Amino acid sequence: MTVQDSSAKEQQFEAIECQHGGYWRHGFIDHAYLYNLYFPPERFFKQLASQIHELVLNYPVAQDVLAELVGTLIDQPPERIVVGNGAAELIKIVSGHLAKKLIVPVPSFNEYANAAPEKNVIEFALDAPSFQLDVDKFAAEAIRCKADVAVVVSPNNPTSLLVPKIDLIRLLDKLAAHDCMLIVDESFMDFARDRDRETLEKNIASYQNLAIFKSMSKAYGICGLRIGYMLTANASFADQVRQGLHIWNINGFAETFLVHAPEYQQEFLASCDQVRADRDKFYQDLCAINGLMAYQPDANYIFCRLPSHAPSGPEVARRLFVEYNIYIKHCQGKTMAESDRYIRIASRTQAENKTAAEALSTIIGSKKAS
Repeated sequence: MTVQDSSAKEQQFEAIECQHGGYWRHGFIDHAYLYNLYFPPERFFKQLASQIHELVLNYPVAQDVLAELVGTLIDQPPERIVVGNGAAELIKIVSGHLAKKLIVPVPSFNEYANAAPEKNVIEFALDAPSFQLDVDKFAAEAIRCKADVAVVVSPNNPTSLLVPKIDLIRLLDKLAAHDCMLIVDESFMDFARDRDRETLEKNIASYQNLAIFKSMSKAYGICGLRIGYMLTANASFADQVRQGLHIWNINGFAETFLVHAPEYQQEFLASCDQVRADRDKFYQDLCAINGLMAYQPDANYIFCRLPSHAPSGPEVARRLFVEYNIYIKHCQGKTMAESDRYIRIASRTQAENKTAAEALSTIIGSKKAS
């Protein structure tokens, strides 16, 4: 690589660091955003193409029909469902307008805290090196601070660690007596090993203080369509969130996906199996890198602590981009001690993962002796 080429890559990296999305336009390998690369099936795109004129020229449906479509997909009554333009729209309503005092473990998905007025947010630090949530301490802090909304992302982002369902049930019981809603963000649950056992969807009717958030963009690989939903048996809370939506918050392309999604369920389950297989192989490859601490993942990305002899997270991310055309997320700026020593790497295909692991190994150091 010439000095001129290297300088251009440095400038591109700095620009990408400030950008949210649109990565596909720039020709690098995206190990930052968290896609399911194996879904939707090709026939969905053919269905979209065959209806392109109708979808562009006509108004989409409104919230009642959208809730029915999602309800059919997840086998839940539509009155329990609120459909958002991505989960981000729902987060903005709850964090920014409904929650008077919100508590969230950190590090976590930043948007829950970012969408709320700063004075309304309590950050509950997860202890390194495990980064596991102690739900009893979390409940005690939520009660002490008189939080009316608590958030748990499971599997968590960036740590990729799941909070066991039995712990979340205990947390719900503790918070129920203190008028505190628990939002469990299950956006990455479909990639967990025991998804059916760990999801709280089947328990939704038993807890008036429970709301499940789900970004369909992640598991279904439809980031550009922007679909998310909230599931809750608390009719009053659901109504408050609905009131924050405008009448046509979902476009016709996203609506069409929801119409056809039940047809693709077998392909969807198979795609999640493939994501898990790729991720698990990637985890093994990362564990082989000298000094790198890779956390065993429950989602489709892997959280790593860099060894002391390695460059910082931002420097590793920069070198991967400039030298190998690979983009990852470093964790500098996350609310955690020594945040510049951590990185998050999304799993892609096995071939791309192998290339990323080899590049990372070269930057960090040689592999462990076998």
